Amino acid sequence: MKNFKIFLMVIALAATVATNYGCGDDEDVTTCSDGIQNGDETGVDCGGSSCAACPTCSDGVQNGDETGVDCGGSCTACPTCDDGIQNGDEEGVDCGGTNCPVCLVGLQGTKWQSSGDNVATLLAGPPFNVDSIYVEFEELTYHVEQFSGGVKIDLDGSYSQTESGTGNIWDITLMQSSPSALTAVGIYEISADGNILTYEVVQTEPDIGATPPTATDGFGSTNGGALSDWNVQTYEKVE
Repeated sequence: MKNFKIFLMVIALAATVATNYGCGDDEDVTTCSDGIQNGDETGVDCGGSSCAACPTCSDGVQNGDETGVDCGGSCTACPTCDDGIQNGDEEGVDCGGTNCPVCLVGLQGTKWQSSGDNVATLLAGPPFNVDSIYVEFEELTYHVEQFSGGVKIDLDGSYSQTESGTGNIWDITLMQSSPSALTAVGIYEISADGNILTYEVVQTEPDIGATPPTATDGFGSTNGGALSDWNVQTYEKVE
């Protein structure tokens, strides 16, 4: 009987040991998806020896809470085409590059009008008798409304322009398509404040025997200067 009691006590102790071992607290397990920064992570579920590297604002990929590559969210704001500064791959303020509209230069995207004493003497007198001119330059094309005695003539065509390398003077070539086909060549300059356009061109095709002005010789150099400033047109900018 005594041996039986001892046997029961041994069984009870073994059960107690087994119970205590089986019910012990589980060890904390760190994972890369538990939503907290733990283990040797350097951020929430990132960094350290086991998890992927944490997103940064200079890793060249869009990750984390970024709204673009290395910008937006916790990083600096992403460049836009209307933030008023030249950033991203823009070639100018809010223009050029991959996403923004092309940058306009020279006469592109401008409107001008000339009237009264601003009309070139050659145009104001016979046979043209021009009293006012309105001109709009798009990116590659132009439209002119020329008035003489209240009668309007529309002139349309395309143009090319290049910086001459002489001061702020540009070279310009106009290819008129309507109402008749002709080519005119000359120079222009926009004032520093952007409000005044000085403009001098002459027809070269069909040939009328005129020699275009040059940036080197300056305004008034049509026909080698023979016309003085009679062919120089002044325009005021229209907003």
